[in-house]
Amino acid sequence: MNENSIFAIYSRKSKYTGKGESIETQIELCRQYINAHFGEKAAENILVYEDEGFSGGNLARPEFKRMMADAQSGKFSAIVVYRLDRISRSVGDFSQLIETLNEMRISFISIREQFDTSSPMGRAMMYIASVFSQLERETIAERIRDNMQELAKTGRWLGGNTPTGYCSESMEKVTIDDKVKRAYKLKLVPEEADIIELIFKTFIETKSLTKTDAFLLRNGIKTKKGNNFTRFAIKTILMNPVYMIADEDAYLYWSQHSDALFSDKSEFDGKRGIMAYNRTIQRPGKAIKYRPISEWIISVGFHPGIVPGATWILAQELLTRNRSKQFRKPRSNVALLSGLLVCGNCGDYMRPKLTKRTNSNGEFIYTYMCSTKERSTSTRCNIKNLNGNTLDKVIIEEIKKLPRDDSDFLVQLSKTHKAIEESARSYETCLESLKKELSQCTKEMDVYLKTLTIAEGEAAGKHIIDKINELDKRLQSIRVRIDEMTQLAQSHALSQMEFDLIKDLLARFQVTIDDMSVEEKRSILRTFIKRIVWDGKRISLFLFGSDDGIRPDAPFHTNNGFNKSTKIEPNKEKVFDTSADVPLCEHSIFNTP
Repeated sequence: MNENSIFAIYSRKSKYTGKGESIETQIELCRQYINAHFGEKAAENILVYEDEGFSGGNLARPEFKRMMADAQSGKFSAIVVYRLDRISRSVGDFSQLIETLNEMRISFISIREQFDTSSPMGRAMMYIASVFSQLERETIAERIRDNMQELAKTGRWLGGNTPTGYCSESMEKVTIDDKVKRAYKLKLVPEEADIIELIFKTFIETKSLTKTDAFLLRNGIKTKKGNNFTRFAIKTILMNPVYMIADEDAYLYWSQHSDALFSDKSEFDGKRGIMAYNRTIQRPGKAIKYRPISEWIISVGFHPGIVPGATWILAQELLTRNRSKQFRKPRSNVALLSGLLVCGNCGDYMRPKLTKRTNSNGEFIYTYMCSTKERSTSTRCNIKNLNGNTLDKVIIEEIKKLPRDDSDFLVQLSKTHKAIEESARSYETCLESLKKELSQCTKEMDVYLKTLTIAEGEAAGKHIIDKINELDKRLQSIRVRIDEMTQLAQSHALSQMEFDLIKDLLARFQVTIDDMSVEEKRSILRTFIKRIVWDGKRISLFLFGSDDGIRPDAPFHTNNGFNKSTKIEPNKEKVFDTSADVPLCEHSIFNTP
């Protein structure tokens, strides 16, 4: 690192008190360290992050999170703190942070402990910290597994979201890992248990998740939260051993498939259900991943099972068989509106379905069909399908009209641009005022900090510290207001260059659209279109920036401004007028039943 490097200073204080180093004192000491070791220019070129009123017990602090986001963006090359515990009091958190910073090639310096990862000795300490971090993770993982094995011996429910068919019921307390914990068991909910039995029965009869999903949807059978079942939810139920009755078939299955079966054969009484622990790997921000079945920890629970062991095993075999036969269904590679076109009847997305028929241009005809209509075989939604070839051309023609200087889109965009410019000027005026206030307050703080070093007497020192803390709070408040105002200014920023860029993009789109690939057309459409709604009689096209105000139960009226709402009457004949000079309202779209 050199004087041209950008440094970040992080400071933290748990409470607004006069004890310990204040936020400003920490920052000033870090600044002096940077000046002494990397030069005056480096000391001026710093970013400051302050968390006051936050504990060092974890890393869930706003300014710390902002600092790490800036680190990810490469805004600085080193972090400087006054003491290590300003970052965290947790060895694990600190070690993980060092690993993360190392991956981003960012140095870490603590001036009190002389911990500097930009030096060879500092890097050696970093590696030692990493080793301890890995050891801690492995120790925690081993301890969790040991606890799960102890819990498996009790057959208790661990808590959390209870599976459909059961509710959680408190039991006596148990001792696990030398700690007394409240124990729970699952209690049968008869009406939900009937649904579970029906799901297994339907799946085994149809051998299909799709057909099981359609059956539940047609019959209005919903989850315990009142939502429609999805194929994923159905599959999760079918795979859950909690519903399996602990009978002879179940014992034979688990004795062959699990390396950790913690119940004797005598406990498989044909009444109680199975409890499975250690089934999933759950990490924050990532999808749940299932462990191999051999790693599951299995025991007989205290709850009643719902489906016989043989039925549950057959369901697993069918799921495995279906998975081996799975292939990605061929999708229309020319449809443009997937993810944009919405059913105005039920609110679900409409998906393209490729047919084997061709139109007069030799193109394979594809239709847009409501997903709910397809899944429920028209029992939960019966909105008419749309001819996709014609609709895509209609939408393209509408987007082509946007570059006209008198188009509603550019007129509204121009008005918005002017309003944003006026708001931006007011934001800048406010920001200048706040920055002047910040500068004045900082100067006052510097004066008091210098005075503190030469103050004589306990009373004088206490008075100065009180003033410093008062200025601390004031500075914090000003910085918060500056951040808020800066974010407002950035979120409303639309420069003349950006405005001209939008117009130029539209103009080029109008000229080059016919030569674009399908992927390019899709990308352009998603740049301008927020959504398209088909209500069975007309198409409503909503562009970004529009205020559609649509509710699922509201009619779709003609909208002004950015919105285009056009009625498209269905044609009874299989003939489509797709000439470019025909107005949108005269386009006919054939609706297949």
